[in-house]
Amino acid sequence: MSQRQVLQVFEQYQRARTQFVQTVAELATRPQNIETLQNAGVMALLRPLLLDVVPNIQQTAALALGRLANYNDDLAEAVVKGDILPQLVYSLAEQNRFYKKAAAFVLRAVGKHSPQLAQAIVDCGALDTLVICLEDFDPGVKEAASWALGYIARHNAELSQAVVDAGAIPLLVLCIQEPEIALRRIAASALSDVSKHSPELAQTVVDAGAIAHLAQMILNPDAKLKRQVLSALSQIAKHSVDLAEMVVEAEIFPVVLTCLKDSDEYVKKNAATLIREIARHTPELSQLIVNAGGVAAVIDCVGCCKGNVRLPGIMMLGYVAAHSENLAMAVIISKGVPQLAVCLSEEPEDHIKAAAAWSLGQIGRHTPEHARAVAVANVLPVLLSLYMSPESSEDLQVKTKKALKNILQKCTHLPALEPLLHDAPPNILKHIVGQFSKVLPHDSKARRLFVTSGGLKKVQEIKAEAGSLLQEYIYTINNCYPEEIVRYYSPGYSEALLERVENYQPVL
Repeated sequence: MSQRQVLQVFEQYQRARTQFVQTVAELATRPQNIETLQNAGVMALLRPLLLDVVPNIQQTAALALGRLANYNDDLAEAVVKGDILPQLVYSLAEQNRFYKKAAAFVLRAVGKHSPQLAQAIVDCGALDTLVICLEDFDPGVKEAASWALGYIARHNAELSQAVVDAGAIPLLVLCIQEPEIALRRIAASALSDVSKHSPELAQTVVDAGAIAHLAQMILNPDAKLKRQVLSALSQIAKHSVDLAEMVVEAEIFPVVLTCLKDSDEYVKKNAATLIREIARHTPELSQLIVNAGGVAAVIDCVGCCKGNVRLPGIMMLGYVAAHSENLAMAVIISKGVPQLAVCLSEEPEDHIKAAAAWSLGQIGRHTPEHARAVAVANVLPVLLSLYMSPESSEDLQVKTKKALKNILQKCTHLPALEPLLHDAPPNILKHIVGQFSKVLPHDSKARRLFVTSGGLKKVQEIKAEAGSLLQEYIYTINNCYPEEIVRYYSPGYSEALLERVENYQPVL
């Protein structure tokens, strides 16, 4: 056998290996092929190819493994059990940029599924190698490493702490300053994933100087980058007053308000979330948002979008209003109540209705003036019907009941209360009757109206328990009228009159 014929055998074998990994990588892109590949034992066949003498085969084998592991946690588990991770980590440090990208992709694909799988990556020493990749000259390698680190960190505080301890944060902050937009997106996302778990983790991101660089990117034209930047700032600001103030000090107002008008729904949602996370901490931070025009901007944003995109804005209005009478009045003056009333009536999802109910309760609970502003928007009957509806979720019933109670205890606008007398269950009725008992003794016009509209008649029909608060309120209302009027509207009075007519002996 000539030398050429001997080498030909090796060439054929190399071609076969190349074709095999390329075909598997291609097949792994389609979900319908995954099960067949798994059953055919593809994992065991790919594993030795990760250490192949041909770099192209190594990279394609890693890519195929990544695509398989990305698909479900069973396949990701198979990567861990097949002892493939140590090989990847070793190669990640030694090989060229193409292999590094592919290996980091496998680590990300495995780590994304569960904390246990992410922990397996940490246990095999991958973090140190991934952090070294963040300093690679190739932006694609940095991006792949950032992505893997973010996916590990997002699960819980312990895994995030491991990413911090490996020294990733200062390098991720450098990555958000790179010219490549894709790298900046992924690095900002990773910083968001680390920050979200605890004030201490968020503080490490802040200490690395992230806030100033993130704040500068709020007006970047790239929507996907803005989403991640706003998310990272939200995850920092949510933890404490100090962290929220640091975000505000980076002069994000009023520029962040322009994001509420963005054409991208997620940019709108994340901007509203950031403003909400700042507003909820203190009256001073809420006042700063009001002064910057933030309340009006959020109300406009809630008005021009639907569904879950509305949710952070709805909650933000509730947080602002909860702090003080003046802040609640700022929401009222900016026409926040009609907008929340629309959300309450129109949104199909119970959790969004519940948020709108909660916010309306926070606005109406301060003074009679606040309660009136909510009542005239015809919110009370809607709250009542949602509370009484058997189709409403438990959370929605709790929120609407609380909101009704908050508003009713301050509401002295009787025309809004009267329709509720006829439909409300006893636990709500006592609050309504209680308000009438406060207003009627001091308002003769209201007393007359209460009779002509049928309110007094309805009150006489209420069966109150002896000695209850409700009975006390009814007694107070009845004391506002002459005895014969009260008797006239009491149930059974017409029958008693007819009986007297029947028993009456005419004097001839």
